[in-house]
Amino acid sequence: MNKDVKFSIVSVLFLMGCVGMPENVKPVDNFNLEKYLGKWYEVARLDHSFERGLTRVTADYSLRDDGGVRVLNRGYSVKKNSWKEAEGKAYFVHGSDQGYFKVSFFGPFYGSYIVFKLDHENYQYSLVCGPNKSYLWILARNPKIKEDIKDILIEKAAALGFDTSKLIFVVHD
Repeated sequence: MNKDVKFSIVSVLFLMGCVGMPENVKPVDNFNLEKYLGKWYEVARLDHSFERGLTRVTADYSLRDDGGVRVLNRGYSVKKNSWKEAEGKAYFVHGSDQGYFKVSFFGPFYGSYIVFKLDHENYQYSLVCGPNKSYLWILARNPKIKEDIKDILIEKAAALGFDTSKLIFVVHD
């Protein structure tokens, strides 16, 4: 096999893996993008370098002209005494009625954004993961959510194999 063919195969597998889905995780059905749009507060997350040390983290979702979703993530670094922002774009992987997106913050590279638990009635909280179980977020429309709801979300994630003992609870002050 020549070098270019190997590179192409590896590239395709890498990109497919980035928009893949962790074992046992299933995106929510009956997803309504219009209800999901707007500001969400990060209640908790698993640690990653791109968010390390950030407080007051929010994600704001709005429609793009091309039919996709504009993603604006924002967090405050106490250490640097400044705000950090990242703008990206997201598109449905399958249908618009399923909470399964591919999202990009860096050019042509996409990763998974999977809503696998959602308050379907009021869209007040969601449980989101990436392509593997090292990415997990609890999001809510308010910086604080009721303890019983938070416990249900953590239990759901733990039952699916996420290491919820390592969750970082985000400070919003």
